[in-house]
Amino acid sequence: MAGVILDAGHGGYDNGAQYDGRKEKDDNLRLTLAVGQILEQNGVPVSYTRQSDIYQSPSEKARLGNERGADYFISFHRNASPNANEYQGVETLVFDDHGIKAEMARNVNANLEQVGFRNIGVKERPNLTVLKRTKIPAILIEAGFLNSDQDNERFDSKFEQISQAIADGIMAVSYTHLRAHETDSY
Repeated sequence: MAGVILDAGHGGYDNGAQYDGRKEKDDNLRLTLAVGQILEQNGVPVSYTRQSDIYQSPSEKARLGNERGADYFISFHRNASPNANEYQGVETLVFDDHGIKAEMARNVNANLEQVGFRNIGVKERPNLTVLKRTKIPAILIEAGFLNSDQDNERFDSKFEQISQAIADGIMAVSYTHLRAHETDSY
């Protein structure tokens, strides 16, 4: 099974988006650890950029991703819009919309759509450091809008289903990738 490194976006003094007392860094860490636990229970080797409330620069996160020997880099975030309750839904960001990372991003979005999120789609973001500087396939999941009451209610009430949906989206690609390598060796 291909290994993953999970990145809880923001942390420490960097709260990320904030809304009504809620901090993105906290939701990101909670979701990262939950998805990591599911992956580990399914035999996927998991490492983390952070497992507590510490700050790391995006460059440091990418460096950790490259050094840990993982096959995939998954960064967890929550989106935000200029005005509260303006938008809702999930989107997953990639350096470019090609290859296994794009497939993984689509799987994650489709699974989150089944949990009830609006699927905004997969978007290219070549200037994001954690996507640009990682040398392995990398995705950045925006798990709903932090300043959307509807997305927050869904995030809280369906947290276990959301965690499972993301883990399933990652594992679907990981299993496919592993089987392809097994076939190549024969």
